[in-house]
Amino acid sequence: MELNLPTYLTLLRIVLIPVLVVLFYLPWPNAHLLCALVFMLAGLTDWLDGYLARRMNMSTHFGAFLDPVADKLMVAVTLVLIVQADPSPIVAVASAIIIGREITIASLREWMAEIGERRKVAVSELGKWKTTAQMVSITLLLLGMDVWRENLQNFGQLLLLLAAALTLWSMVLYLRAAMPVFSQDFKSNVVDKAKSPP
Repeated sequence: MELNLPTYLTLLRIVLIPVLVVLFYLPWPNAHLLCALVFMLAGLTDWLDGYLARRMNMSTHFGAFLDPVADKLMVAVTLVLIVQADPSPIVAVASAIIIGREITIASLREWMAEIGERRKVAVSELGKWKTTAQMVSITLLLLGMDVWRENLQNFGQLLLLLAAALTLWSMVLYLRAAMPVFSQDFKSNVVDKAKSPP
């Protein structure tokens, strides 16, 4: 297992998750503001490790595996914290869509990799927009717990709904890309059953 600067930045993002959780529950006046700063730092490391890996040709298999894991853990954990603190239907439904989509696509990618078709479900440009909308909306929702509450909360919720919509659309595109493989498996099963003796 090769560790380099981009990988250390990804590991830092994972380490920041329990830090964010602890800060979230501390009885400090601006604890959620600090959470937002930690979340923004995690987002910065996400951009920086990818940039360095490409720019300095430091991509590794371990880094490619760990990077999306760190992103999904940070987003899922933070969304759960936000829903627990503000169990509004909008935030709960959008969070469920985002987390459910991540589980679905992670499973799809794993299965496609097993059959050698991983490239068909590679990260798309829409996926990057989806991630950006998620990061900004979560940051606003965290900030809105301490400062400019109503304005930031409302805008953060609207942006989270947009992120959920982008999430659903990107999932549809990934499933559509994988559909030929599903169809091929279905046809193979039909042919095998037809050839098998009664």
